[in-house]
Amino acid sequence: MTLARINDLAAHYTAGDTNHHALDGVSLDIAPGQILGVVGESGCGKSTMASVLSLNPGPSLRITSGTMTIDGTEVDLADTESHRRLRGGTVALLPQGALNALNPTRRVGALAYDILAAGDKRIKRAEAMERTASRLEALDLPPRVLRSYPHQLSGGMRQRVVTALATLRNPRLLVADEPSSALDVSSQRLLVDLLRRLVSDGLVDGIVFITHDVALLSELADRIAVMYAGRVVEEAPSRALVDEPHHPYSQALLASVLVPEPGTRGRRVTGIPGSPPDLKVPIAGCPFAPRCDHALEVCEQVRPPRNAADARVDACWKNAETEEALHVG
Repeated sequence: MTLARINDLAAHYTAGDTNHHALDGVSLDIAPGQILGVVGESGCGKSTMASVLSLNPGPSLRITSGTMTIDGTEVDLADTESHRRLRGGTVALLPQGALNALNPTRRVGALAYDILAAGDKRIKRAEAMERTASRLEALDLPPRVLRSYPHQLSGGMRQRVVTALATLRNPRLLVADEPSSALDVSSQRLLVDLLRRLVSDGLVDGIVFITHDVALLSELADRIAVMYAGRVVEEAPSRALVDEPHHPYSQALLASVLVPEPGTRGRRVTGIPGSPPDLKVPIAGCPFAPRCDHALEVCEQVRPPRNAADARVDACWKNAETEEALHVG
């Protein structure tokens, strides 16, 4: 059973006469009750995918191919009017920029009432405040926050307020775009605990959690998808991916950060050589090939196959199962 699915999604940003290819054939499934983590370097397409999944694509983003379904119903990615009806209750975005996400001229309680009233015109203000206070309390925020303006709150408090507001209508799918980046360690723990509880209590059916923090994903996510240059290069159960990454980029990414796991204390952290590719030009083969120590001749010429086995998928010629596949092209 699938809660949400994107299939072969491609999109680019338009700047004058130039196209920047942000997504290149992305396919992902989110199962009910699942937290899917998405990780990768800056510019790999994580936030672009979040904007499409949450039905908040920017005006310069052009979706050129692919489909998206929620609860088995296909979403018309070109119909922005239908997106408005789905946002908030069916799918919601938990953004990174907490201060920019809040209206500085309105109190938190007023913002909460507007969000709840958008889904239920009959809701009473007292009921809305009670519901919001309960969600704020779960994030260790006092009821007085309802009477506060955003500028009266610290950065960490604002991020927690945005988390509470994004989940007030208990959306089926919550897309969290790097919500922990501005939080201290204690606030991160509260956020992780709340997201888990939202799923376990059935208030949210599934979460896509996007971050640079592999260590955080290793304890939060059920599955992790690794993105590079607009593609998903590997997806696997989180424990399996952290313990034994298959794709060379996943291996390099995990080697460049220190995941607090037993046995890692004496491990040397290494950087990834080179730079991500220029996405103005479509890439025929594997985008990681110029930085990869295991690159074959075919890697720069032909798009890698999707190798699926044991509940994990990777896109790498090195891991292709047959010798015949290695000589394509």
